[in-house]
Amino acid sequence: MTLPTEEEDQPGTPKWRRVRRIAGWTSGVLIGGPLIAFWVAYLVLDVRSPQEVLAGLDKTVVLQYADGSELLKVVPADGDRRFVPYAQVPAKLRDAIIATEDPTFWDNQGFDPTGIGRAFLTGVGGGSGITQQYIKKSTGDEDATLGRKFAELVLATKITQEQNKEQIFESYVNIISFGRGTFGPAAAMNAYFGKPLDESITWSEAAFLAGMIQSPSVHDPAASGDGHATRRWQYVRDKLVSRGYVRSDEPMAYPGNEIQPPSETRAGRVTYDEFHVKQQVLAELEQDGFPLGRLQQGNMTVETTLDRARQDAAKKALRNRLHGAPKEFRGAVVAIDPATGAVRAYQGGEQGVRDYAGTPHALGTAFHPFTLAAALRRGYGLDQPIPAPSKLTFLGETFQYPDVCGPKCTPRSAMETHADGPFIALAKKLGPEALSEAARQAGIPDAVDGVPTLREKDGFLIGAGIAIGRYPLRPLDVAGAYATFANDGRRATPHLVSKVRDESGSVVWEHHDSAAPAFGDEGTSRRVAAQVTETLRGDGGPAALRTGEAEHGNSPDYQDAWAIGYTPQLATAVWIGSDDERRLKDASGRKLTGDSVPADVWRAFAAAAGPPR
Repeated sequence: MTLPTEEEDQPGTPKWRRVRRIAGWTSGVLIGGPLIAFWVAYLVLDVRSPQEVLAGLDKTVVLQYADGSELLKVVPADGDRRFVPYAQVPAKLRDAIIATEDPTFWDNQGFDPTGIGRAFLTGVGGGSGITQQYIKKSTGDEDATLGRKFAELVLATKITQEQNKEQIFESYVNIISFGRGTFGPAAAMNAYFGKPLDESITWSEAAFLAGMIQSPSVHDPAASGDGHATRRWQYVRDKLVSRGYVRSDEPMAYPGNEIQPPSETRAGRVTYDEFHVKQQVLAELEQDGFPLGRLQQGNMTVETTLDRARQDAAKKALRNRLHGAPKEFRGAVVAIDPATGAVRAYQGGEQGVRDYAGTPHALGTAFHPFTLAAALRRGYGLDQPIPAPSKLTFLGETFQYPDVCGPKCTPRSAMETHADGPFIALAKKLGPEALSEAARQAGIPDAVDGVPTLREKDGFLIGAGIAIGRYPLRPLDVAGAYATFANDGRRATPHLVSKVRDESGSVVWEHHDSAAPAFGDEGTSRRVAAQVTETLRGDGGPAALRTGEAEHGNSPDYQDAWAIGYTPQLATAVWIGSDDERRLKDASGRKLTGDSVPADVWRAFAAAAGPPR
């Protein structure tokens, strides 16, 4: 090998000229390449007008059962796309939208450099301002990719140079969805409040409408309840105050009593149980990057996981058992394939727009299998002696129950006799965090609609109530968590959407199964699930079933009752309760228990659902 001489290493030599030439070309490519690409994209890409976008939204979205037969159609309603000029958008609504969605709108250059940088580094998009949101909605491309972010940057720059801020806001506010099939503020004001859009709008109404934009299928109180909608409204109100649009002492209240039921249910276009399915499916798709507007622009078809026969069986079982029951009784049924998390039946009730399958209710003593799972993970055996106190204090709260487990109580006998004292004693021994962790490992989500689960109202502390299932959980999540026991300890995410197809029939999105061991490694998860199932089988039959009740305050009566059971092929949760927290008694005057009405519904559904399809 010949080493370079000292002269050859000096600047100005042929070697150094080659280095400078290569460096120059490299710099030119790195700097000039993106500039040329930006210039070409600027010339080629164009922003669609809001009128053109709205015209493309008049398309029906079809929801199908898992077998491809039609479940229902999301049909655009007449008159819900009225274009509103900027000057006719009330100042309060305009300020509420800007305060919530893009507080720097009047001053920024139309795009968020942080979001572009995040997409460049990670391939995942970030929060977008009003101009970028308009670009996404107008193109129908909301994928969080670097290519989409680059096109968004180009178009945001172009529209900012070609239009003033008033024109951009006008375009944006007319093509965004406020939920309930509406696009634009006039349609939204009519859909939610039954009023024309004018300057008489209140700050409370403006805050409510502005809060719908982020995720309308989730924030609509008809989908998630007034509790969730109130929290979203409060978030917008706080933004209005902190950004100086509204004084902190401005009298404002959540306008719950003014909000109308969805017109599609009032008009009878869909039944209440169909409405619940539609809302749950649209909310799930929204989280996966397919809001209703995108589905409509693409004339897309959604294949759900629902089984037509099982859906009908759930409806019939619930309707038949509630016939003749007290008028305040409400119910829900959710059935899930444990291996995949696919929801095979979703029945949220027929009494109104409130979806009881997607509404949290106190789980009560049906929480005890999660306490047992926590104990098994820490080395307890099914036949190991455990305390069975009739009275004990846990985290400052005193509990007193009759001793039904006997002097030789074990986790197995405590579960079989529905004893409460032993599980509270286990909770005290293990600690509340261990119980919460076991439930989350099984599949209870950390939060629902932004609200932490299995926590006190502060969102952090876990109180003594976890030992008796005081914290409310959705039947959808409970069915999914019990399904983990049915699936040998492997947890799959519950979902109602299988595939999304474009108008040509090509699959543009598909759910991918991702079941994984829930309680640690494969062996531990399998052991924990098998032992929990063993205690729930009781008579050794093919199905494991747990019934339970949630107490009404400190009374001996119950306000919620459950029956949750499974085979390896299907996990089903049945809830019976009411619209509010009250003592419930059945038609014969006996207090409601899980082994009465809920168990009857569960068995009727299980008999009709039959073997897997």
